[in-house]
Amino acid sequence: MPRPASVHRKSWPGAPAGFFEVEAAGLRWLAEAEGGATTVAVLDVAVDHIDLAPLVPGRATPETAEALGRGLARTHAAGAAAFGAPPPGWSGDAWIGRQPQRNEPTPTWGAFYAEQRVRPFVRRAVDAGHLDRAGALVVEAVCDRIAAGTFDDDRPPARLHGDLWSGNVVFTDAGAVIIDPAAHGGHGLTDLAMLALFGCPERDRVEAAYAETAALDRTWRSLIGLHQLHPLATHAASHGPAYAAELVTVAARYR
Repeated sequence: MPRPASVHRKSWPGAPAGFFEVEAAGLRWLAEAEGGATTVAVLDVAVDHIDLAPLVPGRATPETAEALGRGLARTHAAGAAAFGAPPPGWSGDAWIGRQPQRNEPTPTWGAFYAEQRVRPFVRRAVDAGHLDRAGALVVEAVCDRIAAGTFDDDRPPARLHGDLWSGNVVFTDAGAVIIDPAAHGGHGLTDLAMLALFGCPERDRVEAAYAETAALDRTWRSLIGLHQLHPLATHAASHGPAYAAELVTVAARYR
C-alpha cells in the first residue's frame, strides 16, 4: 500500500541495525522536554526507514529565531541521565550523519567529550590520510586537557540535539523545527557551537535568547571553538584535509 503524501520518508537500504531506531528515540526524547524546541514528529520507524511529519520551509524571522533559542535552552535544561547517555530505551551504537559514534554514560563532560567525540574521529582522519601526525598531536594534547577536566563546569548533563547544523533546523511559517538529531547527554554549548560553525539564519537572535534563558555567563563565547572540535573532527575524517586544517587551528587555541 503506498504511504500517504502527508508523510516524509527517509530511507537507507542496507542501513546498519538501529540506525533509524536511535534517530526516532532521539526525536521522541527531545520532544518530551516541556516548553522545548519544536521537534519533527515521528510517524513510523523500521530497520531501513523512518517516516516523519512533512515540513513546509518558510522564512526565518527574529521572532521565530528567538523562540528557537528559548526552546533549545529548555530542551537542554530537561537534562539527561549522564554525559554520553543515549536516549532512554536505547543502547548500542549511535551515528552522526552516517558515521558511527559511541554513547556511553560517563561521570564528567570532559572525559566523555574527549574520548567519545573527538579522539575517535581524529584517529579516523589520520587513518584516511586527511590529518598528519603533527596536527593530530595538537588535537590530542587538547583532548588530554579536556579529559582531565580543565574545561568542566558545574552544569549538569544537557539533553542535546547533537548535530545541530543549519540543515537540521527547518524554519516554517509556524516556527523553527529541529530534525535529524544525534541526541545524547552533553554540554549545551555543543549545540550552539554547531550552529555557529555552519551558520543559521538570525543566529544572533537565537544565541541571545538562548543565553538569557540558560543564564550563561559572559565567558561562553570563548569556549565555542572547544565545542566545535567534534564536528570539525568528524568532517576531517569524512570530508578531507581542509576540515583537518581548521580542526588543528581551532584546537591550538586551547592548548
